[in-house]
Amino acid sequence: MHLSQDKKTTEVFLVCLIAGCSICWFNTVCFVLCIRSFSASNRSLALSLSISFNGLSAAFYTLFANALSPFSPAVYLLLNAILPLGVSVLALPAILLCHQNDGHVQSAPRHDGRVFLGLYILAFITGIYLVVFGSFTATSSTAWVILTGAMVLLALPFIIPACSSCSYVDTDGPDPASPLNHDDPHKPLLISNNHQMESNAMMQNPKENQMQGNCCGTVMGKGRLATLGEEHSAKKLIRCVDFWLYYTAYFCGATVGLVYSNNLGQIAQSLNQQSQLTMLLAVYSSCSFFGRLLSALPDLHRKMSLARTGWLAAALVPMPMAFFLMWKQQDGSTLVAGTALIGLSSGFIFAAAVSVTSELFGPNSVGVNHNILITNIPLGSLLYGQIAAMVYDANGQKMTVVDNRTGIVDTMTVCMGVKCYSTTFFVWACITFLGLASSIVLFIRTKSAYDTAASRSSCKHLHQVSS
Repeated sequence: MHLSQDKKTTEVFLVCLIAGCSICWFNTVCFVLCIRSFSASNRSLALSLSISFNGLSAAFYTLFANALSPFSPAVYLLLNAILPLGVSVLALPAILLCHQNDGHVQSAPRHDGRVFLGLYILAFITGIYLVVFGSFTATSSTAWVILTGAMVLLALPFIIPACSSCSYVDTDGPDPASPLNHDDPHKPLLISNNHQMESNAMMQNPKENQMQGNCCGTVMGKGRLATLGEEHSAKKLIRCVDFWLYYTAYFCGATVGLVYSNNLGQIAQSLNQQSQLTMLLAVYSSCSFFGRLLSALPDLHRKMSLARTGWLAAALVPMPMAFFLMWKQQDGSTLVAGTALIGLSSGFIFAAAVSVTSELFGPNSVGVNHNILITNIPLGSLLYGQIAAMVYDANGQKMTVVDNRTGIVDTMTVCMGVKCYSTTFFVWACITFLGLASSIVLFIRTKSAYDTAASRSSCKHLHQVSS
């Protein structure tokens, strides 16, 4: 839709509200579709791949707008309104065709692994292409050439027959009454409730009994998840200790990185790095994209048997480091390095979070449960943005400005220098450190469930080999 400059604030608010609701619906449908259409061994790969391309949408729209009309903001808004609908309509027949088959999962793990590896290599090349050429200022003819190259890269997965997953997925979706089996001995297994007693017995080994005898062991073991993949209703979810640890890790981790990216323009201006803003935005976007791709590393390299919650904790490590670094030294190179670390960390968490939600709280309930989880994003944006605004205003000076179009005289607060965000960086560093601590506790509490799932999957694999 076209937004003229004389639109009222209320109308702009309603447009943003509708856009925000549509994004939530679109993301939820995509997540549920991936979970229901792919087997357990490939589900996480499909999720992280789709979320990774989500991070490239802005660069693709920019190429399209530069080719059509580079100096018209209305074109960019029009593309945002038309392209998602058009792509969804084009994708719908293929989705419905996949779900019309009656076959069950056909196991071809090696073949699927090669296909997904190829798709990730292609995604990496596409990301490099869009990041490099998307920042160029080109003529109209050159812009069309760049756009054509991007469209070819985006279309390649559809013209490679080997990339079709329809022949290997359970097209009717997962059966809630049946176990969610896992084909790979090194990858966590989603265990059904029928095996809960068996899993509980396997987890109660002497070392854990000894740990539960002390105070720390009682706290760490109380109410923790016994199995992976157990379905959690919304009521059960909010009463689960592990969920709130997970919520805190996200709230004090990826959400802080998102708020940082939203304030990056003002941060660059305050530190007299306004000329580097385009480069900083490109660094954050590209690192966020590659961080999302890196979230598939445990699934592509399946000998890495670390629990997914452990990878989540590892991904949070760079974020407090980056904020402490920018708190101590605020110059151009430090800002670039910190932005890159925050982009990698937050991108990894964004992509891995859906898989973690599915494994910990059940794949059939992920649509509801993950939306409950991401309620932390608007709450965190409000809180962390308010912290930054308070520090900025406290160190700024009021200036009188005149709107050249309307002639209205207004006052605004402008802050220049390291004092504008120094305290904010320190507070954000402490908050992200809390998120890291929460993720470590979550990893310790869920490690036994992941180990049990991996052991059971290994036993099943050995039994199949021997038989």
